Amino acid sequence: MNISVESENLMKLESSWLQHLKQEFSEDYMRNLLSFLVEEKSLYKIYPPLSEIFNAFSLTPFDKTKVVIIGQDPYHGAAQAHGLCFSVCDGVKFPPSLLNIFKELERSIEGFKIPRSGNLSLWAKQGVFLLNTCLTVRENQPNSHAAKGWEIFTDKVIENLNARKNHLVFMLWGSHAKNKGKFIDSDKHLILEAVHPSPLSAYRGFIGCDHFLKANCYLDQHGLETIDWCLI
Repeated sequence: MNISVESENLMKLESSWLQHLKQEFSEDYMRNLLSFLVEEKSLYKIYPPLSEIFNAFSLTPFDKTKVVIIGQDPYHGAAQAHGLCFSVCDGVKFPPSLLNIFKELERSIEGFKIPRSGNLSLWAKQGVFLLNTCLTVRENQPNSHAAKGWEIFTDKVIENLNARKNHLVFMLWGSHAKNKGKFIDSDKHLILEAVHPSPLSAYRGFIGCDHFLKANCYLDQHGLETIDWCLI
């Protein structure tokens, strides 16, 4: 199957990631996915903007990655998603899950205050890889791009991180993220699991999990610079 020029232009992966993932873009599943995205774009509005699909990779190069937070689907409302899981663009009201993340940070991290913006780019630039397992979605239709190939790609991303890095912190919130744990070697990395921060489950174990504090303790123990979680 030939990939159109437009679909080739969707593939703007940061160089250190491309070094490890280049082969994936020659696989049939990715060719089919790119063709699907070109067709979707011609018929519907999709999020995030095509130029920001790989934003997590651009802001957090492979060699700089220290913490991995795994989400599921991009936000499907206007001006919300910008390629980082749980993060929203400046000026956008906090989704409930993000607000609960901030509540846990305020509870556990000294000096953390609820920020004005839900944009988590400052985390990403410090080495927090904010990966959704599905990188695109149709407007107002959650999970509309599930099972189209993104999950295969993000499995490969996690496999490469697991195999080629040491002493990463993986935060797996909810059953969907925990399923990705099968690709992670707990002898090499720290795996932190909790329920999802959504309002349906946050007070059944997410609030009080201390994941952000535990992540910094682990990084410090292994001689790595800790994350400044404050966003103000």
